[in-house]
Amino acid sequence: MLGIENLPKLAGPFLKTERNSPAAMIQQLEQDQGGGMAKDLAKNRRVVMPSWTEHEEIKESQQSCTRNKVQTTKYTFLSFIPKNLFEQLHRFANVYFVFLGALNFVPIVNAFQPEISIIPIVFVMSITAVKDLWEDQRRRKSDQKVNNRLCEVYDRKQKQYVERRWAEVCVGDLVRLCCNEIIPADMVLLHSSDPNGVCHIETANLDGETNLKQRQVVRDLPQQGSEFVPENYSSHIECENPNNDLRRFRGFMEHPGKVRVGLHSENLLLRSCTVRNTETVIGIVVYAGHETKAMQNNSGPRYKRSKLERRLNMDVLWCVILLLLMCLIAAVGHGFWLSGRQNPIYMIPDDTHPALAAFYMFWTMIIVLQVLIPISLYVSIEIVKLGQIYFIQNDLDLYNPVLDTGVQCRALNITEDLGQIQYLFSDKTGTLTENRMLFRRCTVAGTEYPHHENAISLEQYEEQGCGDADHSLTLRSRTSRKSLSCKSLSCNRSSVSLNTLTAESDTHSVHDTLRRHTPGAGAFSSTMECAVVPDPQLQARLNTLSSPMRSPLRQQAAEISHILDFFLALTVCNTVVVSSPTQPRHVQMPVFRTPLRSLEEMKAMFQKLSLPRFPSSTSQNTDTPPSLTKKLFTRGRSASYFPNNSPQTPITTLQSPTAHSGTPSNTPTTPVTPALSSGAWSEDVDDIQKLLYEAESPDEAALVQAAKAYGCTLLGRSPEQVLVAVPGTGPLSIPLLHVLPFHSARKRMSVVVRHPLTGEVVVYTKGADNVIMELAEAAEYGFCREIMERTQRHLDQYAREGLRTLCVAKKVLEEQEYKAWLKRHEYAETSIENREELLLESAERLETNLTLLGATGIVDSLQEEVPETIEALQEAGIKVWVLTGDKQETAINIAFACKLLRPTDHILMETCEARLHELQHEIRQVTKEGVSEDDSSDCVLVIDGRTLDYALQKELQGSFLELTCCCRSVICCRSTPLQKSQVVRLVRDKLKVMTLAIGDGANDVSMIQMADVGIGISGQEGMQAVMSSDFAISRFKFLRKLILVHGHWCYARLANMILYFFYKNVMYVNLLFWYQFFCGFSGSTMTNSWVLIFFNLLFTSVPPIIYGMLDKDVSGETLLDLPDLYKSGQNSQAYLPSTFWMNILDAFYQSLVCFFIPYFAYAGSDIGVFSFGSPINGSALLIILLHQLIESRTVTWIHTALLLFSALFYYAFVLLFSLTCVTCNSPTNPLGIETKMMSEPVYFLVCGLTTVLALLPRILCRAFCSTICPSDLVRAQKMEILSAQDYSTSLRQWKENKAAQRLSSRHVPQNLSVNADMPHLTECIAEAGAVLS
Repeated sequence: MLGIENLPKLAGPFLKTERNSPAAMIQQLEQDQGGGMAKDLAKNRRVVMPSWTEHEEIKESQQSCTRNKVQTTKYTFLSFIPKNLFEQLHRFANVYFVFLGALNFVPIVNAFQPEISIIPIVFVMSITAVKDLWEDQRRRKSDQKVNNRLCEVYDRKQKQYVERRWAEVCVGDLVRLCCNEIIPADMVLLHSSDPNGVCHIETANLDGETNLKQRQVVRDLPQQGSEFVPENYSSHIECENPNNDLRRFRGFMEHPGKVRVGLHSENLLLRSCTVRNTETVIGIVVYAGHETKAMQNNSGPRYKRSKLERRLNMDVLWCVILLLLMCLIAAVGHGFWLSGRQNPIYMIPDDTHPALAAFYMFWTMIIVLQVLIPISLYVSIEIVKLGQIYFIQNDLDLYNPVLDTGVQCRALNITEDLGQIQYLFSDKTGTLTENRMLFRRCTVAGTEYPHHENAISLEQYEEQGCGDADHSLTLRSRTSRKSLSCKSLSCNRSSVSLNTLTAESDTHSVHDTLRRHTPGAGAFSSTMECAVVPDPQLQARLNTLSSPMRSPLRQQAAEISHILDFFLALTVCNTVVVSSPTQPRHVQMPVFRTPLRSLEEMKAMFQKLSLPRFPSSTSQNTDTPPSLTKKLFTRGRSASYFPNNSPQTPITTLQSPTAHSGTPSNTPTTPVTPALSSGAWSEDVDDIQKLLYEAESPDEAALVQAAKAYGCTLLGRSPEQVLVAVPGTGPLSIPLLHVLPFHSARKRMSVVVRHPLTGEVVVYTKGADNVIMELAEAAEYGFCREIMERTQRHLDQYAREGLRTLCVAKKVLEEQEYKAWLKRHEYAETSIENREELLLESAERLETNLTLLGATGIVDSLQEEVPETIEALQEAGIKVWVLTGDKQETAINIAFACKLLRPTDHILMETCEARLHELQHEIRQVTKEGVSEDDSSDCVLVIDGRTLDYALQKELQGSFLELTCCCRSVICCRSTPLQKSQVVRLVRDKLKVMTLAIGDGANDVSMIQMADVGIGISGQEGMQAVMSSDFAISRFKFLRKLILVHGHWCYARLANMILYFFYKNVMYVNLLFWYQFFCGFSGSTMTNSWVLIFFNLLFTSVPPIIYGMLDKDVSGETLLDLPDLYKSGQNSQAYLPSTFWMNILDAFYQSLVCFFIPYFAYAGSDIGVFSFGSPINGSALLIILLHQLIESRTVTWIHTALLLFSALFYYAFVLLFSLTCVTCNSPTNPLGIETKMMSEPVYFLVCGLTTVLALLPRILCRAFCSTICPSDLVRAQKMEILSAQDYSTSLRQWKENKAAQRLSSRHVPQNLSVNADMPHLTECIAEAGAVLS
């Protein structure tokens, strides 16, 4: 949905009336407001003139602007090393190890060879640098390719357009582009070869949307409509400074006559978009290079810090504290040891004081025990997450063959957060539902038309499995892939895009046509969806317009007046783009070949409505509007229609017409296209049936198709007019004056048109029923009150059926009233500061005192497997909230249909602050009686947007959250995008829980970005949600496996891998620490420095990485069958503080065993220090590798091969080192030590005994926990080894036990019922099961 800042440009030149110029109006308004505003804000604006301008100040300002050359690389040849080092040193771990490496170069504190100490940090940082360099080179090549593209820029010296590289384009250059060319910079459109000044662009490179966007030339340009001569262009542009808002552009163009024209986003051609369906366009560059909106939005991949990563950082700090404590103990011990020795013969005497020696020893021990901080852990985590993303994106169960898309992982570092979700916030339309809107029924002027045959047709369509829709969706997906290249779209001259609807025979079927040219974001994806079966009663009333045998009564004429206005509003009040199979995705503004109907034929048609005849003498140049046709298209207060009115009820009629039938002088100069003769009209019926509609939202296209089914057909659209076929008259050209697009604050859209027959200015509005009814209520009185009451009852019935409701209204403006509004609106359009607020105020000023025409009910069926998915998520302990803008009744019925609500649930209706406290008190009474605040609650809170505003106030937030915590789920109705994000932030920050938000449209972007994990659905409403999300899926049902399976796996794998890294580092470092008690705390080690450095960096680092990618504690099938298993991740059971410290204690125990068994085994022998360290290192390696084997739940040949490889790699290295290295560990000599030790049986006996004793407690603990008090995960693991029949039996018993537990913990609160203030909801809930079962 578009915001007000995206207000489309005016459809054509302003009406040629005798009024002041826009410049005079603006000047007058500025004088009224004190003037001088523009001068004060000039520094925040940009002035753009042609690059050859002689205005020195502006020329200097433009030359200071960024050139069009883009550079996304970070480094140059000279800056790579220093800049990359600087970036890597932002990570604390890198700074820590660089500091230790530098410290080891200080002779007085060094522990071993300085060169060896820097190997780990050099290795890790080199890998990162190579990765960064490779990525930077890819960006460099891409930049060169983009910068070297060519475009045509006007050269004043040569008086012609010349080719220039994109990098040479500057602000103020006039650029000419042809069809299928990519736009090099942000340009204001000055000229289009299209006669209507229209250009179409494809924005797939920006937002992924393949449907075409319409852009138009700045209105009132002196050269508009003729060949554009750059030399004659002398206007200047004043616009806002560069920003990243793709959907907003504020500024104005001032022509030589001081006439200002407002500039909008519809006048701006954005960089990276592609010109389509237009032969030539010319624009002036306003933003270039990195100032363009495309580059301003090029922020790279999203980065978030996961909950597990935050926990990891805390535990790293604990390791730092532990390291400092061990070093302090060693330093103090060394000081006491020195002070206790008096002139020892084995020491070199020096004058160092024991206290100073202890200080030096503290830093030496920092170097010796440095591996306690896992330097390789951060690199390993990045590698594991990339592997997890690879497996997620290649899961065939998450692949949609219809759309040819899988899961997109856009955030690379929060995969584990998927396994800890506690609250899920979901949009409704397009997320839970298909967002394929199908017209179901309508009510017009208080009379309901049920469309029973249409309902039967839709049921048959659903029973067929929507096969056609799936087929067509496949076609649509092909248009979004690169196989549909830029050149594959035909690009004839612009006049072809506005050509006539030919009667050439088309031998291809509709599906063949769609296969070639289905719009990427078209709302309708099959011919079945487009087909609407008219209601016989409504069709019969419309047939009176074309039937020569019937003459309706005046009352019927008034009714038909409402009906025609209703369908006319459905036809023109939208932004639908019309195309045809012969000219795919071209905007159609057909000019029919047939002769025009004579005035007598039109007169005969109006006689059918018992309207006064045309006067005998007519003048086409009179100044008053024709009044004879006003009866057909009149305001509600002039002619009325009473549903089921008795004959004796008086009916207000029009006065007799005057003798004027011409076009009023204040109407546009665009000629009215009369209706076609009936014979000629029938020749074009086939072409009309082939029209294709491409809408920005599916409900727009559904309403246009519904109007088409009744003969009110949208034939074409241009910025100036809309061509509509009206029953009984044929095509009518309706001048389009203004389009006020949909805005989430207004919840409606409007179009301002000049009626083609009456010449009146008419506002057609459609929007949310509650908003339109409020706006119409102020204008309705007397006889119209009954219509409103009837319509409201019909709306309530539609909502109970789960239909999306929309109200339609109109308003007729007097000329003076329109001029007054237009004056203020023009000022708003030409404003740069606060333009959105001014335009919003202008639209709201116009949309008042509306006349209600009717309402529509649109069906939007649920996506497949949505009920099963929500049920599984709730069983997993996830609280599901639905945040929607729909009516309360509609949301409740959809909630019943998707099993978010159960028949036994109690719905709490919150409609005011007092009701909030009342419900809170009742909930407290219930919880005192034993109801726990979890998923066993039977309460569901339903709150509307107005009440939500109160609940989000600071003083009520606590009460609101307390109430929601006692409810199983919450449904927020009539909520705005801002409210959605506020709710997510409130729950996330106040309850300190993990949140996930999922949506499919632009109105869900703020909610998606606010949540810890944001998921976008690539649906019918474009790609805005996907572009803002962390993960993207194509169907809601995929959320089930993504969270319950992949989320659980990612969290469990990563948590266990991190704990394993801490364990192995602490275990090995403690071996060095225990040795200090036997070497006078001198900082010596019992192993050579090479093995010390490589032990954690190489010998034991690869197995945990594979463990973090492939380990499965429970199979995916079991996780889907038993959603309860997901709760282990919610509660962080795999990585609790207690779990961390248990692993640390286990590491201490294993290090004691690993050190002291070899110590006592070789006590009294004459082996050397390195010989003593050999069995300790060998035992430590076996213990660490087998410890991982114990912790692994899945052992495959890959795990086994890597464990064997690590062990063999270690022994191969130490044996080779022992055989060849003589001076590798100066001043000691490790030559022959390993070969000698391994030749003795006692070595293997010591290693075997040490390994068994070290791992025995962990094995016993695992066995005890699995046998005596098994967790749900352990029970599930045992179930998986059963036979298929036993597994099914155990699964059924598991679910029965869980259901019994939930049932026994429930307390049905009899005093919590539906709010008595809204009695109609009782009926709604009672009927929900029957309607949507």
